[in-house]
Amino acid sequence: MRAIDRWAIEERGVPSLDLMERAGAGVARAVERLVPDGAVAVVCGKGNNGGDGLVVARLLRDAGRDVAVLLTAAAEEIGGDARVNLERLRGPAPVALSFAPETLARASVLVDALLGTGFEGAARGAVAEAIAQLNGAGAPVVSVDVPSGVDASTGAVSGEAVYAAVTVTFHAAKPGLWIRPGKAHAGEVVVSDIGIPRGAPADSAIGLIAPEVLELLPRRTPAGTKFSSGHVLVAGGSRGLTGAPRMTAQASMRAGAGYVIACVPACQQAVIAAGELPELMTRGLTDDGEGLALEAVEPVLQAAARGGALALGPGLGRRESGQSFARKLAREAQVAMVLDADGLNAHAGRLADLAARDAPTVLTPHAGELGRLLELDSAEIERERLRHVRAASSRARAVVVLKGDDTLIADADGRVAVSPGGSPALATAGTGDVLTGVIAALLAQRLDPFAAAAAGVWLHAAAGREAAMRIGAAEGVIASDVIAALPAVRAGAQLDAGGTPPDRGRPAPLAGGGEG
Repeated sequence: MRAIDRWAIEERGVPSLDLMERAGAGVARAVERLVPDGAVAVVCGKGNNGGDGLVVARLLRDAGRDVAVLLTAAAEEIGGDARVNLERLRGPAPVALSFAPETLARASVLVDALLGTGFEGAARGAVAEAIAQLNGAGAPVVSVDVPSGVDASTGAVSGEAVYAAVTVTFHAAKPGLWIRPGKAHAGEVVVSDIGIPRGAPADSAIGLIAPEVLELLPRRTPAGTKFSSGHVLVAGGSRGLTGAPRMTAQASMRAGAGYVIACVPACQQAVIAAGELPELMTRGLTDDGEGLALEAVEPVLQAAARGGALALGPGLGRRESGQSFARKLAREAQVAMVLDADGLNAHAGRLADLAARDAPTVLTPHAGELGRLLELDSAEIERERLRHVRAASSRARAVVVLKGDDTLIADADGRVAVSPGGSPALATAGTGDVLTGVIAALLAQRLDPFAAAAAGVWLHAAAGREAAMRIGAAEGVIASDVIAALPAVRAGAQLDAGGTPPDRGRPAPLAGGGEG
């Protein structure tokens, strides 16, 4: 975003004061929409973010609002465009310019204009104190560009950060507004046009997944066969964990795979094959009385020789024999693979082993599983989700899907797709197995692994929302409801997109690009 600002000012001749004026106008509109009446307190730092806040104060004052401006620095420390707007604000109807915390108590709405996109680390001194007082004031907060204390590039929060009701960000959404913990501070995100000309540089490596990602999905043709529709092998299952491979297999079918085989322990084959899923083929393999044994690797490799994709790990269990099975199969399988659940746990502390694979690899950990892979505490993963998902992807030379409301999909080159989230129905057991099956089906249909992961995540989240609508409440949704919703979501998305045939050579479309 800083590069875009420089380009607009230096190469296209847009006055920087005009950009600041439009930014302030966008925030003022959001304040008026959120709280149409009552006193306003605008809390400003000494940089350009504070300058935007001074514009907000002037525009709201001119509109007849009671506005107080609270500065965290002496007026003489403010320079550049912010200084110009300070002088404009002082004008014929002066506004008190001092930091008086009691002023916050009488305000109906607060404007946070302390720290902008250049901030990283932890706020200190008067700014840290102002953040704490904003959070404790009780009135809704509108943040300018990014909630103060949030790293706009990563979403990391190292100290205290403002909890905003609304964040008005300029030109493009910043990654820190969509990635936790920053996402939890941003509230409603409004992207405001500040007059950046067309043609601005936009070589960002991070962005939101757009619905158009589903244009990449292949469709069956009259000449197709069950094999051309995609062949998926699901390897997993153990005593007491028989539902996971069944759900993964069924999700693969509903996501378009034409041929699915569940490779499961012989001692559990009858249980897994039973039930209302006659299309599911199973193959009983050597077991240790509980789950798959090391000797079961060879028949799975033979089945994989015809191509397709492998979903490894659902319901596998954590016995040493099962973990050895997972490591050997992951190492030797020459097909695209999704590694999940106990397949991931089998590689705890061994993430770099996966880099030796020749075929595409997609890992789908939650924070706890990624912590085990990287030998870090899950709380540390959650503090810096973007950094750690990129580190894992680089180390494994794989696409890594860090699950959550802000699911992050990273490839080894540092590119990251971010799920917009908004699907609380997925917070239930088994939905991770569903995602594994969906991505495996897309890999089997020969999508690029990054595109397959991004499309799979989008489809999975949309199916969660569809299931909640059908059931009537997110709290009543179970994983099988999400599976049942997959075809309708896929069909609707294709119709919305105009049914454009897929171009398998394109990367996954991204929107709302973060860093520019």
